Amino acid sequence: MNSTNNIDERMLKYLPWLGAMAIFMQALDGTILNTSLPTIALELGKSPLEMQSIIVAYTLTVALLIPLSGWLSDKYGTKKIFQAAILIFTLGSVFCAFATTLPVLVISRIVQAVGGSMMVPVVRLAILYAYPKKELLKVINFITIPGLIGPLLGPSLGGVLVETLSWHWIFLVNIPFGIIALWMTTFAIPDYKHPVFKFDIKGLILFSGGITVLTLVMELSSSRVINSTTIILLLIVSVFLIFLYIYHAKRKQHPLIDLNLFKIRTLKIGIIGNLITRLGIGGMPFLIPLLLQVGYGYSATVAGLIMIPSAASNIFAKSFAVPIVNKFGYRDTLIGNTLILGVLICLFYFLKSEAPIYYILPLLVVHGFFSSIQFTAMNTLSLADLDDKTSSEGNSLLAVTQQLSLTFGISMAALILGIFREATALTRGVEVQAFRYSFLALGFLTILSTYIFFQLRESDGQAMAGRK
Repeated sequence: MNSTNNIDERMLKYLPWLGAMAIFMQALDGTILNTSLPTIALELGKSPLEMQSIIVAYTLTVALLIPLSGWLSDKYGTKKIFQAAILIFTLGSVFCAFATTLPVLVISRIVQAVGGSMMVPVVRLAILYAYPKKELLKVINFITIPGLIGPLLGPSLGGVLVETLSWHWIFLVNIPFGIIALWMTTFAIPDYKHPVFKFDIKGLILFSGGITVLTLVMELSSSRVINSTTIILLLIVSVFLIFLYIYHAKRKQHPLIDLNLFKIRTLKIGIIGNLITRLGIGGMPFLIPLLLQVGYGYSATVAGLIMIPSAASNIFAKSFAVPIVNKFGYRDTLIGNTLILGVLICLFYFLKSEAPIYYILPLLVVHGFFSSIQFTAMNTLSLADLDDKTSSEGNSLLAVTQQLSLTFGISMAALILGIFREATALTRGVEVQAFRYSFLALGFLTILSTYIFFQLRESDGQAMAGRK
C-alpha cells in the first residue's frame, strides 16, 4: 500500500466526518424514499405494494459494482474515486427528480447507484488504512452515529416534501449534501493507492448474472407476473451461474471475490450472518411505512413522523453497542440480540386493523434499538481479523453483502407480503391481515437465523472488541 500524500492530523480529524456524510447521504436517500412510495405510485399509476423495484434496482446495482469500486480506488486512488462517486450520485439524483415514468425512474436510480456503489466503501477503506486496529471500532461507530441522522430525518422529511411540494424533491435534497461532500474531499480524505491486477470481468459477469437473476425471480414472484415453471427455470439459471462463478474463482489467481477470504472465521460468520439475518429484519423499513399508509390510512407526513422514534432509538443504541460487545463478546451479543429481534418482529403480528399509535410506537422504538446493536456487531465482527493484505477485499466483500442483504430483505418481504395478500382465505382480503402474517413469518425467519452465530467462539473478534 502507498499514498500519494501523507495523511496529516487534519485528515485524521475530518475523515470520520466525511465518512459520516457519505453514510448520511445514502441513509437519507433510502429512508426518505420509503414513506414516499405510495405517492410516487399514485402519480405513476402503479400499486404502492409493487414499488419495491425502485429500491431494489438501487441496492442491487450497488452490490454488484462494489467490487469494481475497490479495484478502482486501489488503482486510481481513494480520493479521486470518492470524488467521482459523489459527483455521479448527485447527478443521478437530478435524473431521478426529472423522471416521468417508472422505467425512467428505475434507470435513473441505477445511475445514482453507480455513485453509491463507490461512495461508502471507498471512504471506509480509507478509514481502515488510516487508523490502527485498536481505534477502528470507535471510529466506525462514530461515523455511523452522524450517518443515522439520515433515517431520523428521512421519513418525516419525505412525507412533508411529497405533501407540500412533490415527490421529485426527495431526490433534489441530495444536491446540497453532494456539494458539501465534494468540498470536504479537498482536505479530508487521503489518496491511498494499492498495486492491482487485471480486473476479473468474467467473474463480474457470472456473479452479477447469478445474483441479478435470483433477485429477478423474487421480484417477479412477488408481483405474480410469471408462472411457476418460469420461476423454476430462472432459479436453475441463477444457481448455475453462481456455481460457475465458484468454479471460476477457485481457479483464478485474482478473482472478483476471493473465496479464500471465507477462511477468516469472523469474516465468514459475519458475512453469512448479514445475509441470513437480514432476510428477516431487512424488509422492515420497507413494510412499516407501507403498513402505516396502505393498511392504516395515515398520510405520508404522519407515517414519517411515526418512524422518527425508531430512528432516534437506533442512534441512542449506538452509544451502547461498544460496551455491550466489550462485556459479552460477539458470540453472546449476536445470539441474544438476534433472538430478541425475532421476537420483536413477531409481536407486530398482534397489530389489529384499528391498532392505536401507542401500541405501534413502543414496538418501533425497541426494534430500532436492537437493530442498531445487531448491525454494529455484525459489521465490526466481519472486519475484526482483517490485515493490510485482506482489508481492501474484505471491506468490499462486507459492503457487497450489506447491499445484497438489503436487496434480498426487501424482495423477501415483498414476496411474503404478496403470498399472504393472495391467501384471502386467511386474510379475508384485509390488507392489515396480510401485513400481520408477513411480520410473523419474518420474525420466525429471524429467530432461525440465530443458528449461524452459535458457530462463533468466545474468543472471536477479541482484537476488535478489546476483550482479554
